[in-house]
Amino acid sequence: MTFDNERHAQWLIGQMQKGSISRREFLGRAGALGIAATLGTSMIESALAATPKKGGHMRLAMGHGATTDTQDPAIIENGLQWVVAYAVANTLTELAPNGDLLPALATEWSASPDAKVWTFKLRKGVEFHNGKTMTADDVIASMNHHRGEDTKSVGKPILAPVTDIRADGPDTVVFELSGGNADFPFSFNEATFGIYPAKDGKIDWQAGGSGGYIIKNNDPGVRVDFERNPNYWKDGAAHADSVELLSIIDSTARNNALLTGAVDAIDQVDLKTVALMSRNPAIVVEEGVGPLHYVMPMQIDVAPFDNLHLRKALKHAIDREEMVKKILNGHGRVGNDNPIGPSYRYFAADLEQTTYDPDKAKFHMQKSGLGDITLDLSASDAAFSGALDAAQLFSASAKNTGININVVREPNDGYWSNVWLKKPWCTSYWGGYATEDTMFTTGYAPGAAWNETRWKDEKFNSLLVSARAELDAEKRKTMYHDMQRMLRDDGGVIVPMFANGVSARNKKIAHGDISWGRAFDGRRIMERWWMV
Repeated sequence: MTFDNERHAQWLIGQMQKGSISRREFLGRAGALGIAATLGTSMIESALAATPKKGGHMRLAMGHGATTDTQDPAIIENGLQWVVAYAVANTLTELAPNGDLLPALATEWSASPDAKVWTFKLRKGVEFHNGKTMTADDVIASMNHHRGEDTKSVGKPILAPVTDIRADGPDTVVFELSGGNADFPFSFNEATFGIYPAKDGKIDWQAGGSGGYIIKNNDPGVRVDFERNPNYWKDGAAHADSVELLSIIDSTARNNALLTGAVDAIDQVDLKTVALMSRNPAIVVEEGVGPLHYVMPMQIDVAPFDNLHLRKALKHAIDREEMVKKILNGHGRVGNDNPIGPSYRYFAADLEQTTYDPDKAKFHMQKSGLGDITLDLSASDAAFSGALDAAQLFSASAKNTGININVVREPNDGYWSNVWLKKPWCTSYWGGYATEDTMFTTGYAPGAAWNETRWKDEKFNSLLVSARAELDAEKRKTMYHDMQRMLRDDGGVIVPMFANGVSARNKKIAHGDISWGRAFDGRRIMERWWMV
């Protein structure tokens, strides 16, 4: 290939990938200019695969979902619900794969100097699935769905500091906060805060939002079928004509669905099969580091978990290294009994690691005064792949310290509605959030719907409020480090491991840069991936 031909070829590839010319036009020009042959088949195939293509039917399978699933944005409890929520509704802001905050339904935002007043300018001409054009009233109703004493929304603690939401014209929304929040716009990337059309002052979430897909069939806990929204406002997104989203909790069945060609992509690859699957020429296994972590939360206001020495004993009775090796097959790292991992800005890397120490476990167990008791640990692979095995490993390592743990095998279906937040000790997981504030506020603030451990500490909450308003990065870092230390030492959460995200796809499906903030491209797979 001559230098001029090579430059022209690269220019053509760039134009196609930017969407300036179509795939057909790319092939036509390459052929007409006589450079198709010199480009080479592999380069052409690579260029075509990396360029979004409209059309086709996308089939996805997830290790999430339950018969109790709902589309109510206030009650999103598992990853499949997140994928559905992002498919049918848009958020004010959106996280790019590299973690940058991008405009979505809000085109721009600004804050007062103390970060107490935030103004969002809305995108004009956005149409909901029901034909209504979005205005500030829809945004206000969508936010108010998560506010007030009666709501049980997971988003309630995020919006608790909001004292007023008002429209400043049809395309501007103003939020007033009781205290500053330097990361406030990041909150609106969450699927919980999808925007839906207002109806009589409340949102009509059953009608769908303004997202790239419309639900055509919904069988909770089994499958959801979608068709592309023909009036979608966002260019270069939601590429497939239709999507089939399946709930397959069993990891072996999910792997087999991909291997047999029943689906095009799966999340939560069975880590024991990663090496074998990677050798399959028809399959692409992908892995990345994010905030995903697996937990065993204890409700600390329920005996015997209200005993601090018992909690300390259990934290020294678990062999984290063994779990990373046997449950994650090395695809992750040990946790330190708080939810902030290396992917966060203010991760406390210098925080001393709590280790498996039978002597310390015995010491704290003796100090607890509880004597010879048996603790029930409810577990199910609905929590995370390998959760039952992890619970059994914990039981075995604890037995060596004199602590008896009875693993209660819970059904997969209904786990999130019947066990999680109901039983005093269970297995769970967190996909994590974009900021420390959102993670702590959602999972550890007093009264938060998802406060699994019922953690309520006056000093911790004071730091949470202060750090949220602090604009000095070094001061914020100190506060967040203190909060991580408090949870490690006194909290009711055991975080044995942070897991890498591992997904797999066949070569019929493709994507650009991936976000590992959550599985399946930050849960936005339906909008970002395409069929080759």
